[in-house]
Amino acid sequence: MNSKKILWQGRGIWITTPCVALLVILVRGTGLLQSWEWAVFDRYMRLRQSPELSDDRVAIVGIDEKDVEEIGQAIVPDAIYAQLLEKLKERKPRAIGLDIYRDLPVEPGHEDLVEVFASTPNLIGVQKVVGATGVGTVAAPPMLKEKGQVASNDLIVDADNRVRRSLIYLDRDGERFYSLGFYLALLYLDAEGIAVETLDEEKFRLGETIFTPLAANHGSYVRAETDGYQLLLNYQGPRNHFEVVPLRKILNDEVDPDWGRDRVILIGSVGESFKDLFYTPYSGGLLVSPEPMPGVEIHANLTNHLISLAKGEQDLIKSWHEPGEWLWIFFWAGVGATLAWIRRDLERISSFSWQKLLYFLLAGGVLFGTTFTAFLSGWWLPVVPAFLAFGGAIVAVIAYIARSASEIRKTFGRYLSDEVVTNLLDHPEGLKLGGERRKITILTSDLRGFTATSERLAPEEVVKILNFYLEYMADVITKYGGTIDEFMGDGILVLFGAPTPRIDDAERAIATAVAMQLAMEPVNQQMQAWNLPPLQMGIGINTGEVVVGNIGSEKRTKYGVVGSHVNLTYRIESYTTGGQILISESTLNEVDSSQLSIDDQMQVQPKGVQEPITIYDIGGIAGKYNFSLVKEKDVFKPLSQAIPLEYTILEGKHIGENIFSGKIIQISANAAEVRSQAGGSETLPSPLTNIKLNLLNEGEKSEDIYAKVLSISLDKGSFLIRFTSKPPQIEAQLTALYKSP
Repeated sequence: MNSKKILWQGRGIWITTPCVALLVILVRGTGLLQSWEWAVFDRYMRLRQSPELSDDRVAIVGIDEKDVEEIGQAIVPDAIYAQLLEKLKERKPRAIGLDIYRDLPVEPGHEDLVEVFASTPNLIGVQKVVGATGVGTVAAPPMLKEKGQVASNDLIVDADNRVRRSLIYLDRDGERFYSLGFYLALLYLDAEGIAVETLDEEKFRLGETIFTPLAANHGSYVRAETDGYQLLLNYQGPRNHFEVVPLRKILNDEVDPDWGRDRVILIGSVGESFKDLFYTPYSGGLLVSPEPMPGVEIHANLTNHLISLAKGEQDLIKSWHEPGEWLWIFFWAGVGATLAWIRRDLERISSFSWQKLLYFLLAGGVLFGTTFTAFLSGWWLPVVPAFLAFGGAIVAVIAYIARSASEIRKTFGRYLSDEVVTNLLDHPEGLKLGGERRKITILTSDLRGFTATSERLAPEEVVKILNFYLEYMADVITKYGGTIDEFMGDGILVLFGAPTPRIDDAERAIATAVAMQLAMEPVNQQMQAWNLPPLQMGIGINTGEVVVGNIGSEKRTKYGVVGSHVNLTYRIESYTTGGQILISESTLNEVDSSQLSIDDQMQVQPKGVQEPITIYDIGGIAGKYNFSLVKEKDVFKPLSQAIPLEYTILEGKHIGENIFSGKIIQISANAAEVRSQAGGSETLPSPLTNIKLNLLNEGEKSEDIYAKVLSISLDKGSFLIRFTSKPPQIEAQLTALYKSP
């Protein structure tokens, strides 16, 4: 049971780690990550400090544009090379490498050069071996070829045009060709009694280092061409790391007489116009243009590297076998998954946290720090795949948590706003019972007379109407950032400022109210299509301090508000007629009143409030919202024959016991004037109260009609009402009377 619990609690780690690691390994196997890994290899190569080796073992005689200018012709003649080699021989170097093609004579001085070739046993010439015969290859100098003093100067260029690998030797047509750097290193080491010791077909020992050929999948390489015997070139430094002496200075004896003694001297072109330039790991960076390195300097790097390996001053750049690299990728996928999974409980992954970010940055720093330290020790470990596995695992866990949160949102979002759900997900402490005192703006809405209308409809039809109406209203409320706290039949309770307070809560509440009234037009168009009477909505808005939070018990909790201002909002809303928006003075004080269109204001004393309050009838809001309501003015038509009726004052949701008689003396499209027959102010209802009316016809009562009292006239003993609910038959009767000539 405990093991199952542990597996379930760590499911994000056990599932994510192998899946992400396997995916990264498969992607890496396609070669898609190879160029990125090469880029990291190059960056590490540039970041490290150049090893403190005896770089004076190798020197370069460089031929540049100024040398050609002094010689007077583009191609250096054989006589110049003969003179150069004679001067170099006098300095007694251990080996000389001529990285210049001389398969054909370049007069004058060809015979002199051949004589120098014949008399210089430590001189190595070059030929290009790789390529189609006669097209991509270049033959060796005949004299040096005859003496066996020839090496290949072929370089291996990766797909991104950079030279990272070097040849030790390669076989062609039954003949073995040493690379120029390897041949020169052997000549240098031979003077110290160090020679090649063959161990098997693939391995050989040179001094203190055992060499193994580069594998096709060595490091980041994926199915690389490994023709010949290759190794990763551990560059000694960037361009001009080795001493480069111009050709003219040697010819003019402008260097020290002992210069070159016991050294390897390479001769080659270093000028831009010679086109013997190659990009290397040291070529370029983030903010600089790539700088190529002359081919002769690449051969110098290989020569010095091989000498350093033989003397135990350096190590080969090694890599793990593929299973070891897979485990490394698997490990970092596990690190990423573990960090993300553990942190989910401390603070929600969807919220920003500097502490959380610091954890991930530290882990990423450890990855790069570890691999760079290993690189300094000669180990090339997977960086990009490990980083992708690390980051991919984090993303996968976040996605899993987000999906879980989405499911929670889908479930609770039916009852709470997205904002409330987000707040609860991001701050689990919000799930605790209790609340906080906060100043918010409260909006309540209600359909006028819908209860009476619903009594004449089937329950299924009532639900259809409510769902359609509430969907429209919910879209409007959500658009303006309101939190729908509760649907109560046809009523809606909306919060602005909870759970997240904003400085424009009151302004958005008013804008929402106007937008809701405007949205009633498409709602009533649908009502007309269903052959149903139109709906009319009243809205009340109030601002004040309430307690907001989770209310209830451990078994049943509701996010809501408690306080006298909630009750006051309902009272204000009860004073509204259809299409009306009433706000309290406290709400008006929270906004720029110059932006509001105020149609009317009145003083009322709601139940439970000790002093009268002023409420305001809103007709629109300007500024960035620019909403306004179109309100029809009541045009009354006197009736030639008054309509007798009985009316009863409603006390809240209850019908009063006293029944009064009266007559409708004039009507408009939505209102009427009623004269009390009894006379006296005690028979007149108070303004803004609700009443129930029944028309009388030969002693028979009509169906119930509901209305709100707008004003009273003591002199006339009458009062104005606005209808909130009329049965269809009464609606037709009054409309016919109003429209009759």
